[in-house]
Amino acid sequence: MAEQPFKRIVRPATAEEQKRHAEIRSQVMAEFPPSQSADRPDAPPGIPAQIRAAREVQGLTWYALAQRACISDPNIVRDIELGRDTQLSNVQAVAAALGLRLELVEEHV
Repeated sequence: MAEQPFKRIVRPATAEEQKRHAEIRSQVMAEFPPSQSADRPDAPPGIPAQIRAAREVQGLTWYALAQRACISDPNIVRDIELGRDTQLSNVQAVAAALGLRLELVEEHV
């Protein structure tokens, strides 16, 4: 007798499931905070450093932040934090997802 493969069912989580997931995540983050790896490079000063700091304060991974910002590739968040070239719209989306705002300030030279 051949085994039947599992059928994958994808559905949105209910509000109750989302609430419970958030509770579990906050408990886990409190008990097991993300380690500060010495292997990873520091974010360049300015916008990259502020985005990384805000993400870490909120306990988000690159993946979780990318999802919150509606960005399909979490490597884009990494690139922003490392100061690499990326689209301004992605930087704005990530900043907004963290509750930050980008603004241009005119400098008088």
